[in-house]
Amino acid sequence: MYQPAIDLDAVTAIDMHVHIEVDDHGHASLPAPLVAAVSKYFRTDGPRPAVDAVARYYRERDMAAVVFTVDAGTQLKHPPLSSVDIARAAAEHADVLIPFGSVDPRTGGAALDLAARLIEQEGVRGFKFHPTVQGFDPSHDEYAPLWALIARAGLPVIFHTGQTGIGAGLPGGYGLRLGLSNPMLLDPVAADFPDLQIVMAHPSVPWQDEALSVATHKPNTWIDLSGWSPKYFPAELVRHANSVLKRRVLFGTDYPLLTPERWLRDVAATDLRPDVLPGILKDNAARLLGLARERGEEAP
Repeated sequence: MYQPAIDLDAVTAIDMHVHIEVDDHGHASLPAPLVAAVSKYFRTDGPRPAVDAVARYYRERDMAAVVFTVDAGTQLKHPPLSSVDIARAAAEHADVLIPFGSVDPRTGGAALDLAARLIEQEGVRGFKFHPTVQGFDPSHDEYAPLWALIARAGLPVIFHTGQTGIGAGLPGGYGLRLGLSNPMLLDPVAADFPDLQIVMAHPSVPWQDEALSVATHKPNTWIDLSGWSPKYFPAELVRHANSVLKRRVLFGTDYPLLTPERWLRDVAATDLRPDVLPGILKDNAARLLGLARERGEEAP
């Protein structure tokens, strides 16, 4: 069972958004047409490392990383990677990796059972969902039992928001619906489950103002800065990160599609203030993930 062993003094950053896209047997998390489309969208055809390689990569950079897959078996009709396997592999690298689980919300009771197993038996530290790729509206009441289960466990949840490169350029976008990732659909979830810490992943283009509105209104919501080079961050996002949201904005890359080196290089060209960057890079994530609490510091 996973137990974190991260030395906060030794790591320079916590990357909140790292995808595991292939398992040790070479099975990919997405069907081949989607892998090709997202590589074209991000202009990268680099390798898709498995858990052990991701751990080595982040250890070499004195960073920790939150790792996960997305279980979209119903929508994509493609077998997902195993969150159980990811959690167990992360347990072998607990000095740098933090496993999040993923379940397919459209499987109903099976999703609840798997989520409970991931929490109770595997020790995952949160969950990741992608409403567009998984094909569900997180605001619908049918998913409330899942949010309640995660909230009772005291774990955070990351939701993809905004546009996605997955399916981009394919006929009909592979049938994937962007509107399911409007961050305003997370507002009722945050309202109904005020103890559930919700991370809205990425600059939420074209709904950045909606994400900022939710985050300023609901103190149990956060924003991670993954998926875009910092030089493309909207000005309003930077302004909020420098001020009212500085304790709830998180470093993330979307690795392997965007690297920490690229993110850190490009952030120097933004107006993000040097005094807020330590919080964004590490301290805010440490509070959210309970790592700071474990050494006697305040929780979110």
